[in-house]
Order: sequence, then structure tokens, then C-alpha cells
Amino acid sequence: MSFWGATVITSLFGAVPVFGEMIVQWLWGGFSVDNATLNRFFSLHYLLPFVIAALVGAHLILLHTHGSNNNPLGIDGKTNTVGFFQYFVQTKYVFVFSLIALVFIVLVCFYPNLLGHTDNYIPANPMVTPAHIVPEWYFLPFYAILRSIPHKLGGVIAMVVAIICLAFLPFLMPRLQTRSFVLRPISRKLFWFFVMIVLILGWIGQNIVESPYIEIGQLATFLYFFYLLVLVPGIAWLEVYLVNSLNKK
Repeated sequence: MSFWGATVITSLFGAVPVFGEMIVQWLWGGFSVDNATLNRFFSLHYLLPFVIAALVGAHLILLHTHGSNNNPLGIDGKTNTVGFFQYFVQTKYVFVFSLIALVFIVLVCFYPNLLGHTDNYIPANPMVTPAHIVPEWYFLPFYAILRSIPHKLGGVIAMVVAIICLAFLPFLMPRLQTRSFVLRPISRKLFWFFVMIVLILGWIGQNIVESPYIEIGQLATFLYFFYLLVLVPGIAWLEVYLVNSLNKK
């Protein structure tokens, strides 16, 4: 399953006009997924934890220098600050890290195959395609979006946009005095609507491409983009308008 998952994911770059085939062969290190591809993926997965650790360090430095933006009331000034070590390090980060470590230890020691796939026990065979190729669970929502678009290039574009628009979402919303959902009752309720859509997409991503999963995936894909590109900015503008109207009164 990992072999064919890597084949499918890297082959997506073949949809790029003109340079697609060249990019795929560069990723493979040859003309198919082979030892060169495995070495490249291993090197990438070895490097990424150090990159993540560096980003965590940069995050802590910025948090210590500029403070947190978790400020529902939007009050400026030193009177709205808390101790960095006492609150962020001892209370928040140690607590969250302990929870994550506990879940990780339970999975590794007691349920190592819980999130895996049974087909991964079968040696990779480029001549035999699995009946149903399924990526890892954290790729399933985006894999469902990819499959919901009949055109190959269109599906790749939709999947990439689905990831990128999450990063650029703050630029689509107007500035409000508060960034927190504490004082945004409409956005707070709509957030769970988005969580439900992502869960549905994850469920669709692991099912066979047939009716009614195709239609459900296309509807969920539409609602995914409708929420991020229409509902979130629209509700944010509405909340800004309501806050400004209350301030004028």
C-alpha cells in the first residue's frame, strides 16, 4: 500500500503542463518508484523533524518576545500580560506535551498497527495493484477532494488549493478587535460545521470510488470550499458590521 500510495501521489505532479513528466522522474530518481525514491523519502523524513524542532524554537522565541495574541477583548498594554514561564511553559506546553506523549506511547506500545493498513504487510509488487489504494489517514480528506474532480489536473489543483487556502484564510477576513472565537458566536458554531465536513471527506477518502460515495464526496468538496471562501469571510464581515453597529449605539 505504501508503494502504490507513493506512486499515486508522486504521479500527481505529472498533471503539471510541459514539465510534469520531468518533475515525476526527478522525484522518483528514475522511471519508477524504486530504491532511489525510498532513499529520498527516507532523507526527507529524517530532515523534517529537525525543521519542525527549529520552527517550534522560533515560535517560542516570538511568543516570549511579542507575547500571545490570545486576547479576546483586544485590550492593549502591559496590564494584559501573563508570565511566560509560569503560564505558557509550565501550564500550557507541559500539559499539552504530556497529553500528546501519552497518546503516542499508548499507540506505539499497545496499538502499533491501529493507524496502519493490512496491505502493508504484503511485499511491494509493481505488477500487482491493490484493489483499493488508500493513503494515510491524515491525507484522506484531501484525497477525497482529489477524487471528486473528474479531470486529473482539475483534481490536483483543487487538492492544492484546499491546502493553501487554509494558510491564506486570515487574509480573506476583515480585521476585528478580537481574534478569538470567544466573542464570535456565529463563527464558533460554524466551525463545527467545518469539522463535520472534514470528517465526511475523510470517510469518503477511504471508500471505493462508486455511487453514492462519489456524489457525497463532490457535495462535501463543494461545502469545504464554500465554507472557507464564502462563509468564513462573509460571517467575519457580518460580525464586524454588528460590532461596529453596537459601538455606534
